[in-house]
Amino acid sequence: MSESNTARSVSGEDEVVDLCRELIQIDTSNYGDHSGPGERRAAEYVAEKLAEVGLEPQIFESHRGRASTVARIEGENPSRPALLIHGHTDVVPANALDWTHHPFSGEIADGMVWGRGAVDMKDMDAMTLAVVRDRLRSGRKPPRDIVLAFLADEEAGGTWGARHLVDNHPDLFEGVTEAIGEVGGFSFTVNEKLRLYLVETAQKGMHWMKLTVDGTAGHGSMIHKDNAITELSEAVGRLGRHKFPVRVTKTLRHFLDELGDALGTELDPENMDETLAKLGGIAKLIGASLQNTANPTQLGAGYKVNVIPGQATAHVDARYLPGYEEEFLDDLDRILGPRVKREDVHADKALETSFDGALVDAMQKALSAEDPIARAVPYMLSAGTDAKSFADLGIRCFGFAPLKLPPELDFAGMFHGVDERVPVDALKFGVRVLDRFIDAS
Repeated sequence: MSESNTARSVSGEDEVVDLCRELIQIDTSNYGDHSGPGERRAAEYVAEKLAEVGLEPQIFESHRGRASTVARIEGENPSRPALLIHGHTDVVPANALDWTHHPFSGEIADGMVWGRGAVDMKDMDAMTLAVVRDRLRSGRKPPRDIVLAFLADEEAGGTWGARHLVDNHPDLFEGVTEAIGEVGGFSFTVNEKLRLYLVETAQKGMHWMKLTVDGTAGHGSMIHKDNAITELSEAVGRLGRHKFPVRVTKTLRHFLDELGDALGTELDPENMDETLAKLGGIAKLIGASLQNTANPTQLGAGYKVNVIPGQATAHVDARYLPGYEEEFLDDLDRILGPRVKREDVHADKALETSFDGALVDAMQKALSAEDPIARAVPYMLSAGTDAKSFADLGIRCFGFAPLKLPPELDFAGMFHGVDERVPVDALKFGVRVLDRFIDAS
């Protein structure tokens, strides 16, 4: 068999695992300050894989080493609005000593691909590459134009990736009206007759913020009533222990109606503890969609044990529900008190779209074809994605990276956690679903 015939005989399912492993093996750790290795190697890898099947990808480097890759596939009907499929290539850092298998090895063990990015989100990058390469090798054009974007810097807010492209190269996304990206399309097994696939239709807004308290510096042996550390610590303690009220967004209402139907009971959003206990690996995701959250993540003060510092600082990861930003910020100021200065380090909008239309129908059709007991349902992501940037171009964004998961897998715990991993079978399932989805979309 000739080399070209051999290449054509390789299916997306055949190569998705190797693509995922090879992407994981490229360290793209994002520390948020350009100190990491950057995404250039990953951008070049993706560009090479796309060029091999006839595309003309472009690499955009927004800062030294911080590179994204974009390509456009011509569809059967270029007059139709285009679809964007986007993924990020950067990952959060990982300490190898904490892991069962090295986080940048891409090792296969226990039927899973292990490594940083296995679910966030080099799995989706690999599935997208596998599907696109298979379709182009076999001459199968999509029904409409598809824009592919493999992006830098999502893990630090997207400034050097999606935001850079949207602000400086919006022409790349000309004609795009809809998009799919990460953290959606994964399964939750209700019983032997029903499996829910959670499609992200909403995501919280963010305020990553720095808190500062100024006090009076002095000798550590003296009595001090104006200690910045004491004042800040008390404020941070109040914030960290505060339980924000439940707020029912349209996405949450739709999800609870679907889940209640699946469980055969009416669900009260004010009394969800018992229900969340039944949700296994998705409980953390759903629990965080019930209310605003503000988690202290860093503290800083002082430079010597016998010196009372004149200033203390803290950082907080604050997330608000769509429609509740003003209420949230008012709550924060009330909880923190007048002595605490609050300033944003990074802020971005909340998003919410309805769960309807032809694209949603295509998701359900593709899922049902591969899993007869599948039912697609909407949910809200507690975090944020590059969809926040693309929404500024009027693009309707969904999270749809389809994975059929073992019921016992703590999927939510994989994100930014230790021993991140994705089942091999789930990757192959995702390739089949995405292929069908493209045809149906």
